[in-house]
Amino acid sequence: MEKQKYYITTAIAYTSGKPHIGNTYEIVLADAIARYKRQQGYDVFFQTGTDEHGQKIELKAAEAGITPKQYVDNVAGEIRRIWDLMNTSYDKFIRTTDEDHEKQVQKIFKKMYAKGDIYKGYYEGMYCTPCESFFTESQLVDGKCPDCGRPCVPAKEEAYFFKMSKYADRLIEYINTHPEFIQPESRKNEMMNNFLLPGLQDLCVSRTSFKWGIPVDFDPNHVVYVWLDALTNYITGIGYDCDGESTEQFAKNWPADLHLIGKDIIRFHTIYWPIFLMSLDLPLPKQVFGHPWLLQGDGKMSKSKGNVIYADELVDFFGVDAVRYFVLHEMPFDNDGVITWELMVERLNSELANTLGNLVNRTISMSNKYFGGVVENKNVTEPVDNDLKEFALAVPGKVAEKMEKLRVADAMTEVFSLFKRCNKYIDETMPWALAKDESKKDRLATVLYNLVEGICIGATLLEAFMPETTERILGQLNAQKRTLEDLETFGLYPSGGSVTEKPEILFARLDIKEVMAKVEKLHPAAAEEPVQEEKKEEDVIDIEAKPEITFDDFEKLQFQVGEIIACEAVKKSRKLLCSQVKIGSQVRQIVSGIKAHYSPEEMVGKKVMVVTNLKPAKLAGIMSEGMILCAEDAQGNLSLMTPEREMPAGAEIC
Repeated sequence: MEKQKYYITTAIAYTSGKPHIGNTYEIVLADAIARYKRQQGYDVFFQTGTDEHGQKIELKAAEAGITPKQYVDNVAGEIRRIWDLMNTSYDKFIRTTDEDHEKQVQKIFKKMYAKGDIYKGYYEGMYCTPCESFFTESQLVDGKCPDCGRPCVPAKEEAYFFKMSKYADRLIEYINTHPEFIQPESRKNEMMNNFLLPGLQDLCVSRTSFKWGIPVDFDPNHVVYVWLDALTNYITGIGYDCDGESTEQFAKNWPADLHLIGKDIIRFHTIYWPIFLMSLDLPLPKQVFGHPWLLQGDGKMSKSKGNVIYADELVDFFGVDAVRYFVLHEMPFDNDGVITWELMVERLNSELANTLGNLVNRTISMSNKYFGGVVENKNVTEPVDNDLKEFALAVPGKVAEKMEKLRVADAMTEVFSLFKRCNKYIDETMPWALAKDESKKDRLATVLYNLVEGICIGATLLEAFMPETTERILGQLNAQKRTLEDLETFGLYPSGGSVTEKPEILFARLDIKEVMAKVEKLHPAAAEEPVQEEKKEEDVIDIEAKPEITFDDFEKLQFQVGEIIACEAVKKSRKLLCSQVKIGSQVRQIVSGIKAHYSPEEMVGKKVMVVTNLKPAKLAGIMSEGMILCAEDAQGNLSLMTPEREMPAGAEIC
């Protein structure tokens, strides 16, 4: 049977400079999705590349004293090197300076002009060079670019324009009838309310004030505006031909199943791009996902602030898969994520070295110590074995459900929940105690077999996210690579197989002080005391003071760390979520009025601060056994109070 196709793209990276880890996040995220789709049996085509034209490139090349082509060749080579370093499995790397792409862009422009969708006019307004975007005075924010916040300059020149309004109603109808088209939904609302419904202005699609671009062949004083050039890469890269001579690959793969892009360019991909496709009489992509940003601890990455982190630097410290783990697991679905060197070390030590690395090491070491490396299923079972098996067999379905919704971080959490369950199984069965009793030898063998099998299932699920680690784990267990279908069965590891004689350390623990000392040498600016900006008035809030209490009053309250293991919306309530919160060995049900600020999916897995000795009460007919603490700003926005460092569920807050 022929495989079902899956065409996924990233935004093409702008060749203005070396990409930082926030830029690199997108290609790793796309790679994880592409690898998982391949595991599911899809015929995947994964395209990425570079966006190489525009005034900004022309200026940077002039500053460097080289031609624009030399400049973009250098940067494109560096981008591709980093994409390869991160072990990304793209099938095509397109450059907008590729000859076949440039020819098609010229033909596309000409076809749109002949159709009457493009006309010649005159532009006068404000222009942002870094964003390659025009704005009216009313669109500026405090006189600056609404996208990047940089100054705009007056621009006046002859230009060609695209009649956006011609297709606006059709696009609005499409978005309304295809709720999955723009994700997350918050991005859809933004596009509809801020741009489409107020009415679209015609779009400038050519420039005459610089030369580094694709010439309009019938009017060579003009070059094609960068967005028309860049966006069409998604079709030219798979063989689209404007004259009707498109390749079989284009017929097979278009429309794209997923355009994965940063939230800052969602407008171009959900308004401009669909309208261009309508003009070409081509179907629209099935989905555009605008992912959030990965920010440095003290804000958006900036060379002037000295807080830029590059992927290759992180790889030198932590290794490729540790970096992949971090950027994939630490990014929320629709909120910005944060990366710091300290957080990288903490996650590597706690999750990778301890939860995963230690599990594999202990299992192999015990197999060698007690059975000379032979792993044999003696089928001496106890109820705890069934608990482990049921847990392991449920995880693949949970991962599939999360990946279907592009909740990659949540999918990884499910995978690591299996490794944590295996660690718990060791504590429950205590192999070291079984080894002291000769009559329990077959039971011990069964326990170790179950551990090896559980690790094999987890390693298979880990492949899309951390492919090298999967290979290393399976190599040490002398296990065959499995398909996702294989994971429907527990017990496929061949009884009588053997593990490696000497286990390899998957992830070595790091000393935070040693790492930060090296970072300070690498980035002196990052080690300097940051300049504190004067806080704006709205950055602080004064609230009405409550009556004073004594320490004895405070002592009556008990605060603990809770881990939310399940959450659902309370039916017939616009405000309430019902969470199952693990606190120590207990699980409590807590109802919270935070539905407007968090989805049930966002809540699961979070560590939160809980008042645990509050008298139980019914809210909307549901018993609530505590209170989850939040902070509230002047606009009424809520933020969960979470521990700064990793803390176990049940830890006392004092």
